[in-house]
Amino acid sequence: MRLTPDLQKKSAAVAAFVLLAGGILYYQLADDSPAPKPVSSPASSPLSSPVPSGVNATSPQRGSSARTGPAAKNIGTTSAQLDPTLRMGPMLMTEQLVYSGTGRNIFSAASAPVEIPKALAPARPKGSAAQVYTPPPGPPPPPPIDLKFFGTATSTQGKRRALLLHGEDVFLASDGDIVQRRYRVITVSASSILVEDMTNNNQQSLPLIAR
Repeated sequence: MRLTPDLQKKSAAVAAFVLLAGGILYYQLADDSPAPKPVSSPASSPLSSPVPSGVNATSPQRGSSARTGPAAKNIGTTSAQLDPTLRMGPMLMTEQLVYSGTGRNIFSAASAPVEIPKALAPARPKGSAAQVYTPPPGPPPPPPIDLKFFGTATSTQGKRRALLLHGEDVFLASDGDIVQRRYRVITVSASSILVEDMTNNNQQSLPLIAR
């Protein structure tokens, strides 16, 4: 039986449609299949890839790509590799740890305090004490009058005189008299006399010396 040109075109279109539908069905079935589980190497980390023979395994050369070979396509961690389970064993082990150091336990008030050495010198020198004002020394006191009053005598006019001794010399002086050209007798009483030292402008009362 010979087909007409119209039937040939229709047959080619039906064959093409059947091939297209079969390809779509094949890809859909391939996507629904479960993905293969990743294989982890027991001797190395999950991110490491097998090193092919003839390649230096120490470090990659500069400029070369670190991802070589088909195994480098699955680098990373998937949700199937994560384990969110809480493990109580390691936590209990850390809680049971007891401090066993030889120094001071900063978490215990009963721990022996660490002896801190004292400084050899003060960190800040003490300031000098406030100076107390002292007035300049005055002139030295005048020397005492070197006369001794040992008695009195009365003149014929009734005037009292003093008996004075200077070394081995004896003087008889009344009010206003000058002895040894230095001492002036101011007043004479029965128990004492008042004498002025004209050199030092000093007056001194001389008591009566008992004999």
